[in-house]
Amino acid sequence: MHQAKTHLSRLIDEAHAGETIVLAKAGKPWARLMPLAPPVPQRIPGRLRSRGPLSQPNALLEPMDSSELDSWENSDLLPPALQR
Repeated sequence: MHQAKTHLSRLIDEAHAGETIVLAKAGKPWARLMPLAPPVPQRIPGRLRSRGPLSQPNALLEPMDSSELDSWENSDLLPPALQR
């Protein structure tokens, strides 16, 4: 603990860089110093409105051809339970 007090600034910098530091007291783990999780980005409705309207909005409603659908369903974007 004494070393941690002496070098706290350096330990915080190391934790901020991604390292997890375990602090011990009397040779036993006592506390863990680790980086915080990054904040969840906030959704901003209408963010793309400034780019103007879609050039072909009805294209979003047209069915995909079979090769396009197959590549979509077998991509890594879907969880394995939903893949064919």
